[in-house]
Amino acid sequence: MLNCQIENVDLLQKGLYAATVRNNVIANNIANVNTPHFKRSDVEFEKILKETLYSRKLRGYITNPKHIPIGPPPVDSVQPQIIQENTTSMRLDENNVDIDVEMSKLAKNQLYYYALVQRVSGELNSIITAVKDGR
Repeated sequence: MLNCQIENVDLLQKGLYAATVRNNVIANNIANVNTPHFKRSDVEFEKILKETLYSRKLRGYITNPKHIPIGPPPVDSVQPQIIQENTTSMRLDENNVDIDVEMSKLAKNQLYYYALVQRVSGELNSIITAVKDGR
């Protein structure tokens, strides 16, 4: 049980890191709202994590560094990906940043971050309770 809770905290930590990266990307988009030819970026993480978690049906174990890995990458290696959106333009100067959309994404990301922080707090409290009761 304790091991499962530690794994949950590790996954939540990855989510917090992705939310931090997303916040920085959105802030950069907002800062460049009036920069000609600037193309907005976005962060993809949840989709990558979901694909990794649900594709873990077949997994080979590597006992030698020369072995070829079988199956999806380990969850530990999942990282947020920054993707630039080059196909759209919002204005004549080819900038594609919509300030209203970015502010909405920023608010959504902040709620996501705070929800993850609350979840990490709950998991850590459960671990502390388990350790105290195990004496």
